[in-house]
Amino acid sequence: MNLRLRQFGAACVLALALARPAFAQQEEDTPLAKKMKAINTAFKAVGRQVEDPTKNASTLAQIAIIETNAKEAMAFEPEKKGKVPAADQAKFMDGYKAGMKDFLVSVEKLKGAIKANKNTDAVAIVDAMKGQQREGHKEYRIKKAGAPPGTL
Repeated sequence: MNLRLRQFGAACVLALALARPAFAQQEEDTPLAKKMKAINTAFKAVGRQVEDPTKNASTLAQIAIIETNAKEAMAFEPEKKGKVPAADQAKFMDGYKAGMKDFLVSVEKLKGAIKANKNTDAVAIVDAMKGQQREGHKEYRIKKAGAPPGTL
């Protein structure tokens, strides 16, 4: 029994020692990535509670977080821009900004639906926004290393 405990302890120490360099190699988030993470966190919260009219005040608070961060995100350039040929970078940025403006229009629609207590309409808007997010990420986000095909 004592030997097993020692072996288990040694295995844990070894696992931690090997895992540590992997964590150290993670890159710092860019300012845009930080904004997008804040949007994503708030958007997930909205998705979980949008059907429930009793949570509309909380949903509106999350929508405000989405809106603020989306507006601020427009000031940054996606990291993927550096991978686009120089001749196409202006078009790339125009598309990114147009996509973010479309997303903000959807945010306004969502906010209006929630304020009017039209939660069924809000659910449909959230579903459409998920599609916008998916398409935007395909176009403007660098695929994460090690991610399976079809994911971002």
